[in-house]
Amino acid sequence: MNSFIKEQVEQFKLQNQNRGRLLVSCPDQPGIVSAISQFLFSHNANIIESSQYSTNPEGGEFFIRIEFECPFLKDKENQMAEEFTEIAVKFSMDWRLTPVYKVKKTAIFVSKELHCLLELLWEWQSGDLMTDIALVISNHEAARDVVEGLNIPFYYIPANKDIREQVEEQQLQLLKEYDIDVIVLARYMQILTPKFVAANSKKIINIHHSFLPAFIGARPYERAYDRGVKLIGATAHYVTNDLDEGPIIEQDIARVDHRSDVDALKKKGRAIERSVLARAIKWHLEDRIIVHQNKTIVF
Repeated sequence: MNSFIKEQVEQFKLQNQNRGRLLVSCPDQPGIVSAISQFLFSHNANIIESSQYSTNPEGGEFFIRIEFECPFLKDKENQMAEEFTEIAVKFSMDWRLTPVYKVKKTAIFVSKELHCLLELLWEWQSGDLMTDIALVISNHEAARDVVEGLNIPFYYIPANKDIREQVEEQQLQLLKEYDIDVIVLARYMQILTPKFVAANSKKIINIHHSFLPAFIGARPYERAYDRGVKLIGATAHYVTNDLDEGPIIEQDIARVDHRSDVDALKKKGRAIERSVLARAIKWHLEDRIIVHQNKTIVF
């Protein structure tokens, strides 16, 4: 990490040393918001932002995201988590309490196409992607110069289906060594094994160059051209063992017509991929996403 970006991160940590985020999902019932509010009030916390959603007030699921300021949060975050456990048990909550000053560590996986990686690096350098990009892993050398030019560790690990398990052992070791919180597949053109996915559940975000569920799998632009589509798109989603069928975080589209050949589709599609992936990563880093079954609630 270069000195300018390091300074930005340290300033962010200082500015947010007393800010926390609480995400909750549970069966909908009376008293949930009251219990959470009273808990925060008991710690002298001030709610800055609150968003909630219920699938059905009678027998549905309830979701809420709260961002708050709490004096001396660093000193009492463990105590708050311990106390909140009692409320969570009472309401059967799935929850997480995250101090904002703990900047998440990100690993980016990439192959030969660098447009998504370059977008994330630009957002990161400008301070709009608040994360510690701890390392970049690639099965090609194409990204080395740009990555190492920013003082980010770059690991070239050749990969194919014949050596996938050995490759993933190396990758998992690196992720553990760098204490990674989120993995971004920025056009990493390799299929991950169930073991790798299980070890990083809800932590792997992929960009698929198609508006899912259309054209799952390889060569979506070529297949879209053959089908004569009038809209193309891109989809950022969490990775599961079902290829390109994990919970969708963000999507976008662009209109095309009969004049657009495959190269034109790819050129327009790359711009969509870049913006869609960047938004999805930002929302994840800001703890704005709750995964419920195979869907996401994005606050």
